[in-house]
Amino acid sequence: MKPIFLDTVGLLALWNSDDQWHVQANKSFTNLLDRRSTFLTTTYVLLECGNAASRRTFRQDVVDLQRLLEAREELVRPSEEDWRQGWQSYQQTEAAGAGIVDCISFAVMHRLGISEAFSNDRHFSAAGFRTLF
Repeated sequence: MKPIFLDTVGLLALWNSDDQWHVQANKSFTNLLDRRSTFLTTTYVLLECGNAASRRTFRQDVVDLQRLLEAREELVRPSEEDWRQGWQSYQQTEAAGAGIVDCISFAVMHRLGISEAFSNDRHFSAAGFRTLF
């Protein structure tokens, strides 16, 4: 089974009980854990999460996830080719105007053959990936 890509939108919704998508994200993540899904994300997504959580109560959740993913070797450092492809996609405004971190995430997902993202970000759907809540 291919891993599930953890996106910033999904992670923040999971951690932040005030997020409008928290209930859906929590339900989806619990289901994924019950199915014993594996996960991965990029260092760039983790940086986005860290920035968003810097003054929030779930700041430690980002640190804990970083440590867990590092230990499991599930934290991907995008390659030079991922970087190039992501910027090319960003410049061409593909995927409905997605941001640069999303565009690099798409490049990583394509390279690794990942089709599902723990997210409800429409940019992932526009890029041809399945979002999970």
